[in-house]
Amino acid sequence: MKIEIFRGNRKLWRIVLCAIIFNFQFSIFNSANAQIAGLNTLTVLDLNTQARTSGLGLDYLSLFGDDPTIALDNPSLLRREMAGVGSLSFVSLFQGSMMGSLSYAHDFGRIGTVMFAFRFNNYGSFDGYDEEEMPTGSFAAADYALTVGWGMWIDSNFSIGTTLKPILSRYDSYTALALAIDLAGSYVSDDRAFAATVMARNIGAQMMTFDEAVETLPFELSAEVSYKLSKAPFRFFFAANELQRWNLRYEDPLSPTTETDPFTGEVTKEGWLAGFADNLLRHAQVGVEINISKALLARVGYSYRQSAEMRGLEGLNMSGFSFGIGIHTKRFDFAYSRRNYHLSQAPDFFTLSYRF
Repeated sequence: MKIEIFRGNRKLWRIVLCAIIFNFQFSIFNSANAQIAGLNTLTVLDLNTQARTSGLGLDYLSLFGDDPTIALDNPSLLRREMAGVGSLSFVSLFQGSMMGSLSYAHDFGRIGTVMFAFRFNNYGSFDGYDEEEMPTGSFAAADYALTVGWGMWIDSNFSIGTTLKPILSRYDSYTALALAIDLAGSYVSDDRAFAATVMARNIGAQMMTFDEAVETLPFELSAEVSYKLSKAPFRFFFAANELQRWNLRYEDPLSPTTETDPFTGEVTKEGWLAGFADNLLRHAQVGVEINISKALLARVGYSYRQSAEMRGLEGLNMSGFSFGIGIHTKRFDFAYSRRNYHLSQAPDFFTLSYRF
């Protein structure tokens, strides 16, 4: 049966394979100029709106299930069982800003399952001033994205998917337009306990810029695995991100890696092993989901990079940690999470999915 299905779609698979190869080559070119976070444009493409994913401290999920929020950020795990399910997410950010998403999945039979989504990030209203500090009135700033994700299962274990993400940014009188594509491939074991995904995110370029300068999109190559213990209610997640570049560190003037004693002039340098370990851990994200009961789940996650970059002068804090809960019923799913991005505040994530 699997062989007949594959042969019946042989022409389609050739087209898909050519598209993946072409886009992967383009992603290598795109990543050649990739910079450390903060030097790319439209970094809103990196923001996640799903409460379940954020509660685990991850950028996307790799696991087998019928939760449509999985496929919103990982199109390779789109399944026929997700068809007819709508999802609404809302995130309360800082100083009145907010973001969210609305999605719906539909199955098209042999050509796969498609998810349609609308994302927004509203930064609120600001007071404008000219170069002489005279008020010019208020203005708004926001990002909008229409997302179309497609996924297909090659057989019972392997799947592929892609997401098309046109995004429009409007800040006062300035407008930027970009087109980005995500490519993903996943493997799921026969018992569904183990899942793995490799993904290339934000492959693309600006179509319209804020000014004459064309900036790069925040391209990222990443991988993730998850494993559900057979005799315990735990599923563990491990993600390795920013695989297209090794060095994620920067020289912090408040915490330099090289110090000079002002009295003796002796120079103390950071050991190579400490530097290697610090850089390695900045690529990692970990999370665990606990099935308290059939209807109630708890989630905890940690990002070392986020914690290191937001550590502050007082040392360790809750930056990089996240937690959440989930409620599962036959008709709907509800998830809440809180993700500690930095010291001052932590945004709250709410997601509601309904099976029509």
